[in-house]
Amino acid sequence: MDWKEILRRRLASPSTGKKSEQELKDEEMDLFTKYYSEWKGDRKSTNEFYKTIPRFYYRLPAEDEVLLQKLREESRAVFLQRKSRELLDNEELQNLWFLLDKHQTPPMIGEEAMINYENFLKVGDKAGPKCKQFFTAKVFAKLLHTDSYGRISIMQFFNYVMRKVWLHQTRIGLSLYDVAGQGYLRESDLENYILELIPTLPQLDGLEKSFYSFYVCTAVRKFFFFLDPLRTGKIKIQDILACSFLDDLLELRDEELSKESQETNWFSAPSALRVYGQYLNLDKDHNGMLSKEELSRYGTATMTNVFLDRVFQECLTYDGEMDYKTYLDFVLALENRKEPAALQYIFKLLDIENKGYLNVFSLNYFFRAIQELMKIHGQDPVSFQDVKDEIFDMVKPKDPLKISLQDLINSNQGDTVTTILIDLNGFWTYENREALVANDNENSADLDDT
Repeated sequence: MDWKEILRRRLASPSTGKKSEQELKDEEMDLFTKYYSEWKGDRKSTNEFYKTIPRFYYRLPAEDEVLLQKLREESRAVFLQRKSRELLDNEELQNLWFLLDKHQTPPMIGEEAMINYENFLKVGDKAGPKCKQFFTAKVFAKLLHTDSYGRISIMQFFNYVMRKVWLHQTRIGLSLYDVAGQGYLRESDLENYILELIPTLPQLDGLEKSFYSFYVCTAVRKFFFFLDPLRTGKIKIQDILACSFLDDLLELRDEELSKESQETNWFSAPSALRVYGQYLNLDKDHNGMLSKEELSRYGTATMTNVFLDRVFQECLTYDGEMDYKTYLDFVLALENRKEPAALQYIFKLLDIENKGYLNVFSLNYFFRAIQELMKIHGQDPVSFQDVKDEIFDMVKPKDPLKISLQDLINSNQGDTVTTILIDLNGFWTYENREALVANDNENSADLDDT
């Protein structure tokens, strides 16, 4: 009989003596507890399958559980060491190259050696257990392109192996700084990683140690600006490996890196010194912070006051002034306006009503400041209606009356639109783009004639 029916009958039966309301409630609870426990116990015994479910949650040790924390740290260290030993070392990579070269399949394509699938498997058998993961049909098919003999390039395959080994080495290296052991790095973790990386980068040999903290802050800020858009204060190690920033940083190992490459690399010494030097030049009162008036001299000093007001309203400031870290976010946004993260930063400033879209009102709000600057500089006024129509034509938003952040990103015109609204020099360049192109062509023709 169902336990609920038993309980119902027991309660419905006449009592031999009068009981108080509290006694009845206690009796009801006792009966309920008894029959529920019996039912639950029977159910457990009939479901032995539950006992076979593996444990999937392990709580992290609390701060006061010192022994458990130490045990966890040591076990992670042992695990990472084991993973490191599983990777190919330089001698094993060299041996792999010799085996591939020995088993190449003629004819060569120019100077490029090729290998077919049969020889590919032979090399896999001789290369050792560490290489087994690379010698699969899937890898071969991935590298197979248009060779009429069905072969792959030995150099391409070897580069593939090298890249995989490098990624695993780097992941292990980054994981050593993952204090929480959860697959992500906090800002302080990444700062420690880059600080200890500096001595291994020949291109940074000239940096004074007193500048190290500013260099680390400059480098770390790029990772967090682009990889932590929600500002959670942590980045997945997987995301760090997937982006190109680490490649740019480790490019500084090249002692013969060209001057041009250094200038375009955010992590190079000249680039870091340029950004920090600009910050110091803007800081006229030398208090280590930037006021709105000091920031207004950034670049060509033609950004509108309305836009600068929004920067100081939305960004983190201290007594109304901006520190170096906040300044770095500002610079990264303005120097990378084609990137989604930079557009997200600027879009938040333009979205004065915090509605998640730009409408005619918000566009007019910012463009009026451009018109005022044009009057001050003696330039002919431009109709807002014309500019508004051009912006909507460029973006082609889903809603003809609203421009969302995604609309800006999808249009590939986000950098142009934002420049028109916040910077007089940028707007003037856009308005006179045809004349500037013609002038460049004329100058090129004159150079050709000479």
